[in-house]
Amino acid sequence: MLRLSPPGQERLFQSPELRAGFGGCEANVAVGLAHLGMRADYVTRLPDNAIGHAALHALHAEGVGTGWIALGGGSERMGIYFVEPGADIRASRVVYDRAGSAFAAITPGMVDWSKALQGAAWFHGSGITPALGEGPRAGLAAALAAARSGRVRISLDLNYRPGLWHGREPRAVIEPLVQGADLLIGNRDAARVMLGVEAPDDSLAQRLAERYGCRRVALTRREVLSASEHGWSAALYDASSGGAWQSRRYQVRVVDRVGGGDSFAAALIAALAADRDPADAVQFAAAAGALKLTIPGDWNRATPEEIEQLVRACA
Repeated sequence: MLRLSPPGQERLFQSPELRAGFGGCEANVAVGLAHLGMRADYVTRLPDNAIGHAALHALHAEGVGTGWIALGGGSERMGIYFVEPGADIRASRVVYDRAGSAFAAITPGMVDWSKALQGAAWFHGSGITPALGEGPRAGLAAALAAARSGRVRISLDLNYRPGLWHGREPRAVIEPLVQGADLLIGNRDAARVMLGVEAPDDSLAQRLAERYGCRRVALTRREVLSASEHGWSAALYDASSGGAWQSRRYQVRVVDRVGGGDSFAAALIAALAADRDPADAVQFAAAAGALKLTIPGDWNRATPEEIEQLVRACA
């Protein structure tokens, strides 16, 4: 998606200037994985025009594979989101303008998932995709079926966005998609609204794993102390061992709140794909998410060495 933000901590349209960039949940994860040294290919559909080509160039510049990105017509559009940064007691605000985007028109037949996933070790998707319409929902379902058939590990981030569901009930859409995931990522609110699951913090991950047959469940916790200061932590549960691990809590002076969860997801995928100990994996992922909150834009610019340094410094 195209991201437009006012400079500094201005409100939207306070001045005529808007700063442009690109982002979006799955793209943020792909970039995060590439920055962590993993090969990551992004599958989406973009308009065949200057804006779509700029997005392709930006992803390629970050090291993300773009060979499976489909191009639509030149008259199609890219979804836009406007990010108004918060300050102190004024909350941040995101306004979406993505109806009728090139991605919303994607259908399962536009991607040969068996070929796209050939040689892949991991597939990642999010709950935002099925919120955009039947075509994206069916496309994600086809990708998940191909991943399961090819024994590719699957992670899904619930990523609840109230404005995208427009009063619809997410549960009937999301539940079939999360069944049997190797890694389910979410938070308390997403679990409650999207899956109807409520439980105390120390048993929620286990409840989700048992209900949906997930191998592992990761839950992030963001405490919004003000727009400028957040508490950030995460937990990981492993169904096969019954083990549960909690990260340390970071208190962060926020530069940009967007992308923290996506950076957490990317770092956790990278750590688990490398068969790191779960306790180390959740610490690494939580640190990556915390560092992202200090960096402008959607994409995490922290290096693996900086993430590890933060983990060691706070040990």
